[in-house]
Amino acid sequence: MTNTIADIETADVILVTGSNTTENHPVLSTFIKRAALKGKTLIVVDPRKIKLTEHAKKWLRPNLGTDIAWINGLMNVIIEENLHNKEFIQNRTEGFDQIVDTVKKYTPSYVEEITGIPAKDIIETARLFAKAGTASICYCMGITQHTCGTDNVKSLANLSMLCGHHGKAGGGVNPLRGQNNVQ
Repeated sequence: MTNTIADIETADVILVTGSNTTENHPVLSTFIKRAALKGKTLIVVDPRKIKLTEHAKKWLRPNLGTDIAWINGLMNVIIEENLHNKEFIQNRTEGFDQIVDTVKKYTPSYVEEITGIPAKDIIETARLFAKAGTASICYCMGITQHTCGTDNVKSLANLSMLCGHHGKAGGGVNPLRGQNNVQ
């Protein structure tokens, strides 16, 4: 994890994907639910109606196996609308031009065709995530247990770095795992 569990509650936006958090990580889910009750924005991206969807401002239901497409769709909107953190990208990343080239074709309408997520929801979610002062991404085996699991994780990291959400309390990428040693 790039953050502590307590940090997650301080994020302006919390994006949970591929995780039935209340079932598998009940303590952490308490932090997330409490943040939502305090007015923080919770986004859940999962085809299942998990308990956290009851607290979510946005619930996106992608077709199975389309995680990279919806993540690239968010990045497409963020870049096209000039919402990315240029200073963070310049000082702390490499390969930005490759990301721009990769996500160029993932327009909201193209992503809708692949994922089933309405284009307007891709746009709204991208704006919420990018405009947040801090945003935390939490994911679990629904992201990692695919033939493209490594690429799913890299895509989530790219999304977070695109917006400069690393290196500060409440922002980052946080895999939720079963035991401390796995973490």
